[in-house]
Amino acid sequence: MSKNTVATLLQMKARGEKISQLTCYDYTTARLAAAAEINTILVGDSLGNTMQGYETTLPVTLEEMIIYGRSVVRGCPDAFVIMDMPFMSYQVSTEQAVTSAGELIKKTNANAVKLEGGAAVTGQIRAIVDCGIPVCAHIGMTPQSVNAFGGFKVQGKGEENARRVLEDALAVQRAGAFMCVLECVPPKLSALITKKVDMITIGIGAGAGCDGQVLVYQDMLAMSGEFVPKFVKPFAQIGQAMTQAFREYDRQVKSGAFPAPEQTYAKSDCSDEYLARLEQEY
Repeated sequence: MSKNTVATLLQMKARGEKISQLTCYDYTTARLAAAAEINTILVGDSLGNTMQGYETTLPVTLEEMIIYGRSVVRGCPDAFVIMDMPFMSYQVSTEQAVTSAGELIKKTNANAVKLEGGAAVTGQIRAIVDCGIPVCAHIGMTPQSVNAFGGFKVQGKGEENARRVLEDALAVQRAGAFMCVLECVPPKLSALITKKVDMITIGIGAGAGCDGQVLVYQDMLAMSGEFVPKFVKPFAQIGQAMTQAFREYDRQVKSGAFPAPEQTYAKSDCSDEYLARLEQEY
């Protein structure tokens, strides 16, 4: 697979080709996603939930994003890697936003940054783009605003809210965003936004009318526990398979079945006579 870039992704949109995106947080998983030829990888601040066990994404720091992100980039050289900007790494000022975005790109070698918010963050988007860093916007249900929303709720329901989400999309495009995640947005509204904008739309819980889709990889592999969001389709029961493998490993260790002779370096052992002398000597 050739390298995915802003230009090649926009060409895919122009041709009507769908774009795949998955979250990723480590080198090993990045290699597997690269082998599957996933177009874009999002190092999401969702790592706060999936990798760190927090209930929200709010505690994640810029330094943590950098640690996870640089590992991902090394594992998928041909994917287009987008770094999430964590909570309070860009909201204070345009200067803070530019500094944070620059740190993410310089220290991870990723290709773009993503920040949440619509019209309210257009100043930050414009300033980051002016520095030569591609920006993916994120509107609709924005997890960093979970406290303001009163929970994880569909956004854009009703005429007034639909207009607000559409205006947010147009605003972030005017500010220079080349891509925008639409999260938990009604499908007809998402399709309308996709029709009205030149930037790429990536849906999550926003229907099939977007230019592409993103899922948290632990969700689509059924690794996230019993709660499964409505918009998630489990493509494999990897969580169940891992639990079964761990359980069998535990059983074989405790029974002595593992390691067997074929898992040992028997030929490198000293002779029985020498080991007997060592035993007497010590």
